[in-house]
Amino acid sequence: MSGFEAQANIGVVGLAVMGSNLARNLASREGNTVAVYNRSRSKTDELVAAHPEAGFLPAYSYEEFAATLSKPRTAIIMVKAGGPTDAVIEELVKVFEPGDIIVDGGNALFTDTIRREKAVRETGINFVGAGISGGEEGALHGPSIMPGGSDESWVTLGPILKSIAAVAEGEPCVTHVGHDGAGHFVKMVHNGIEYADMQLIAEAYDLIRRGTGKSPAEIADVFAEWNRGELESYLIEITAEVLRQVDAETGKPLVDVILDQAGAKGTGAWTVQTALSLGVPVSGIAEATFARSLSSHPEQRAVAADLPGPEESFRVDDVDAFIEDVRLALFASKIVAYSQGFDEIRAGAAQYGWDIDLGAIAKIWRAGCIIRAQFLNRISDAYAATPDLPVLMTAPYFVEVFGRAQAAWRRVVVSAARAGIPSPAFSSSLAYYDGIRAERLPAALVQGQRDFFGAHTYKRIDKPGTFHTLWSGDRSEIEAEDTH
Repeated sequence: MSGFEAQANIGVVGLAVMGSNLARNLASREGNTVAVYNRSRSKTDELVAAHPEAGFLPAYSYEEFAATLSKPRTAIIMVKAGGPTDAVIEELVKVFEPGDIIVDGGNALFTDTIRREKAVRETGINFVGAGISGGEEGALHGPSIMPGGSDESWVTLGPILKSIAAVAEGEPCVTHVGHDGAGHFVKMVHNGIEYADMQLIAEAYDLIRRGTGKSPAEIADVFAEWNRGELESYLIEITAEVLRQVDAETGKPLVDVILDQAGAKGTGAWTVQTALSLGVPVSGIAEATFARSLSSHPEQRAVAADLPGPEESFRVDDVDAFIEDVRLALFASKIVAYSQGFDEIRAGAAQYGWDIDLGAIAKIWRAGCIIRAQFLNRISDAYAATPDLPVLMTAPYFVEVFGRAQAAWRRVVVSAARAGIPSPAFSSSLAYYDGIRAERLPAALVQGQRDFFGAHTYKRIDKPGTFHTLWSGDRSEIEAEDTH
């Protein structure tokens, strides 16, 4: 190890596309010198040869990698989540020293990050789970970054991450989210919101196409127009591009050639599973996740294709009015998805003891990430005005949107139901909206049923205490011991 000079202030382990692009991004920023290591030597050599301007310092063993890094050594791991990540951490711990920093930049499950941080902390080394959003292009040109980890690690890591992050209105899209698994938790919820956003856009496209008969290229023009208004976002922008694309082989719209089975890598499911454990309703995100699952079972869809549906074909009379209704329904449903996502972040912070600034999260999502959108400024404004805002969608700006959108939203959901067009994200978002604003819910009956078959007890509206009805015999009520 003594033959290597410690020149690099940051290193990257794992040089597949994301790791390579992140290393190139780091190397392009003033003040950074980047060490690179990959288990396969050929990938290291290919990257160094392809980008001599980057000045990479290649290492061919973990010992060489550690010797090339100045103290406190800082390494970002960009390998497959799970076992491969654990294997790299184990090797780095052997060659790093107390005060050094190991950053996992992959899509790790936040509970794994909590476990890893606790284990690595015992060695005196800092472990940071950092969510990185933006895909391959974001990694190269500026992602949104959501790091957790200790305050000590942020002192060294903060300036490095700020140097490579996307910039929105002069501010780098990175903040110290919180300790241990907070960064990966927030990235998980980001991806869950992304699932909902994409499904809502797909439903909007489907309704417009079926209801108006417009071609994908014509609908692309609709989305391009929407992207000049309050729906401005990366996903709306790329939707227009996807719908314009023509398949070179067949001459058909590419969207008509792509198999209608959506893939998933797990973060949407994690978001829903975690929300269930926290008792937070994220119905829009859940329906978007289930919609991908449904699409991926063609054998079931083939069997069910002959189930009865509406007899009349679906065509709208006023095309422009219908498209505006869909736009408003999309915006309202999008607000619900973000509100549910921020509810989950708040609940996760309370459960795991993180101090997460919700307004700061909205700010770092304004650029670099997949869900970047104009109205994230409205979210950060809402939390700036009311930091303890209990329901994001009750902020004045969003109340105004619902005021002008809800009638259109209801018309769209009714039209979809009458036409037999699946719109699970639109309809579940509206159901959530009506549920959360309801003065009284039928949960009272559910509690009565639970008490009937399982003596689960209930509370009353007119006096304190916990009660149980003797459902057989005289049906009298007794006060039960409150064990909750």
